[in-house]
Amino acid sequence: MKNTNECSHSVSNDLLLQHEVEVVQGILESKEQYRKVVKAAIGKWIKDFQSGHIEIKTVDDLKKLIELDIELQKCEL
Repeated sequence: MKNTNECSHSVSNDLLLQHEVEVVQGILESKEQYRKVVKAAIGKWIKDFQSGHIEIKTVDDLKKLIELDIELQKCEL
């Protein structure tokens, strides 16, 4: 009977571990997508700034984007 419990416990642990790996993979994929959006927004901000569509008073928006990008990169280190 002990072997049956050990086998069942091992299967449960394997399933839990597999689920945790899938959750982490999903989070990492989401972060990758968010970084793409943030990088595109930063690029757009820079183009709009260079063309004169954005004045210096909106620099806080760029700062927030850069901070968000840095925060998303922290987990990659």
